[in-house]
Amino acid sequence: MLFVGDDWAEDHHDVEVQDAHGRAIRAARLLEGVDGMTRFHELVAGFLPVDAKPSDVLVCIETGRGSWVRALVAAGYQVYGVNPKQAARHRELLSLPGAKSDKADVYSLADMVRTGRHQLRQVAADSDLAEAVKVVARAHQTLIWERTRHTLRLRAALRDYFPAALVACQVLTLTGADALELLAKAPTPAAAAKLTVTQISAALKKARRRDIAAKATAIQQALRTEHLGQADVVAGAYAATVRVTVAVLQTLNTEIRTLEGQVEAYFGQHPDAEVYLSQPGIGVILGARVLAEFGDAAGRYADAKSRKNYAGTAPITRQSGKSKTVHARFIHNDRLVDALHMQAGAAILHDPGVRAYYDELRRREIGHNAALRQVGNRLVGILHGCLKTTSHYSQTTAWSHHTQPAAA
Repeated sequence: MLFVGDDWAEDHHDVEVQDAHGRAIRAARLLEGVDGMTRFHELVAGFLPVDAKPSDVLVCIETGRGSWVRALVAAGYQVYGVNPKQAARHRELLSLPGAKSDKADVYSLADMVRTGRHQLRQVAADSDLAEAVKVVARAHQTLIWERTRHTLRLRAALRDYFPAALVACQVLTLTGADALELLAKAPTPAAAAKLTVTQISAALKKARRRDIAAKATAIQQALRTEHLGQADVVAGAYAATVRVTVAVLQTLNTEIRTLEGQVEAYFGQHPDAEVYLSQPGIGVILGARVLAEFGDAAGRYADAKSRKNYAGTAPITRQSGKSKTVHARFIHNDRLVDALHMQAGAAILHDPGVRAYYDELRRREIGHNAALRQVGNRLVGILHGCLKTTSHYSQTTAWSHHTQPAAA
């Protein structure tokens, strides 16, 4: 077998090939792209016997995604994507003084896969459709996060020079099309005070609001109330920044709706979509996010516990002597944890079995967030079973162990 360490950068890869005894056979710097991958194949093939298979080559690299990694997996190599923190700890074992260089890093990666591959997770290739779902689902979520950031900046600016606008927006949503249109039309207190009920009603009607007359009157009154403000020149400067932020938010709203359609289209084509949609608390967008982060490679998760550990919902136990504590996992996939938290929050509102489990946790004086985390952990296990058997969610099957004692 051959063991290859791959220290990647944006435009090149430093690689080192080791034999079964840890001796460095060859080291090279390969360019990113087709030419570099061709040289990688030639480099490895030069040290393999004629009857060897690509799976006899084990590659260790500090990433589990990207076109380079997918090309390695497609070629049949065993690829292990390691966390940079894992690689740093192994490097400390080999160099106690803490010396670091590209040559030492690539040697450490090759040695790591040679001596500790049984403790590493092999990269499993997802289907092309799952990769497509991941691309659009992550882009959609990123735009939503960006909209939240710009909304907070807009709120902070309005609080500083135009607090009456925030009062008026209590009737609406600050990121709504009508609120943004009114702010774009009248970003200063003086201009907003001149808005007529007709102008406000037109914006509300365009956004398809209900009870337009009452809301337009309430908004006009809020905009014309006295408030602590800034000097006109300062208010004008704030208004210039608000116009830009409003324009960004309007663009984000449009593109989020566009990407939402793409998420639905790609997710609907996946063969596991119906299984995900059958889960409590999961709709199309959440289902796409969970599928994107879990992937669909067969055998990636040996059991439900492995999936829970990756999801970050399973707790961590720390025990030393007579001390034993249980903690939440703080190192996790943020996107997946966010999606599972939202799923748990929706599931307790619509599924009686999930709600009963949540109420049981709360009766044990477990906090709301901790209870949602445990609910999410249970839902991940249920999802794993459904995907393994290609079956839809069944409330009776999922929660029978909770309901049987009560029935007895």
